[in-house]
Amino acid sequence: MSLWNLAISIIFLSQTMTGILGNFSLIFYYLVLYCRKCTLKSTDVILINVMAANALIILSTGVPETMAVWGLKQFLNDFGCQLLLYIQGCGRSVSIGTTCLLSVFQALTICPKKSCWKDHKAKVEKYIGCLISLLWILYMSINFIYFSYTILSRNSKNVSQKRDFGYCSIVRWNKIGNLLYAALVVCPEVFLSVLMAWSSGAMIVILYRHKQRVQHIRSSHGSRRTSPESRVTQNILILLSNFLAFYTLSSILRGYAAILNSHNWWLVNISNLTSLCFPSFGPFVLMNHYSILSRHF
Repeated sequence: MSLWNLAISIIFLSQTMTGILGNFSLIFYYLVLYCRKCTLKSTDVILINVMAANALIILSTGVPETMAVWGLKQFLNDFGCQLLLYIQGCGRSVSIGTTCLLSVFQALTICPKKSCWKDHKAKVEKYIGCLISLLWILYMSINFIYFSYTILSRNSKNVSQKRDFGYCSIVRWNKIGNLLYAALVVCPEVFLSVLMAWSSGAMIVILYRHKQRVQHIRSSHGSRRTSPESRVTQNILILLSNFLAFYTLSSILRGYAAILNSHNWWLVNISNLTSLCFPSFGPFVLMNHYSILSRHF
């Protein structure tokens, strides 16, 4: 094994173990919390679903990729490969959708009482379970469409049109398949990323205005400590930059790898590594971000 392959193998193994530990620890924590209180806050309900979607990504991407880079190649048949890619697609879409919902709901939570958006918080909170269920059903249906398209294309005997993932291979999509994927998966992901950026920006503006209003109170007490608004703003920026950087880079690399005629192992490995970054390290960012946010608001 070359030094490059060894480094990739260790990184995949580290990401997978970190992701499993972080996501399942949070899921277990909220389940214990629910058993004790028999109720959860809306933010906690959303977080459970974010972690569940991240866990699906880790199990369907991180585990087989780790097995492949450590030498276990082509251990899935056509149906197993298609099913695994379907689970990957569902997990990724739901992770992006629920993380965006989390950001929007938190922006509504910290809105000033006189804001017109404050009235929508109660409505969103009332139907939070329905919204999350709708996200799961919607993305399971959307990804099943492209899963069905892959099944219909599996009779192709042209080996040159096969796309190799290391642990399995499937028939490469034609132009129609690529357009379906772009319209049903990529475009909604871009829209949700923009919506999350907007809601995060709105939170930063609200925090800045609140800081300006109470500035004279803190200055009169002579406090030089970092303001709660500044700490929350830093955490929002960390969460947003992690989310957008990893998922945007992952989407670009995945799209570029999908349209390449030749198989580029370096590109595929980097694409898979970036795809696992937010699901692996996101739980720790979210724990820090929302514990601070809840403490001050």
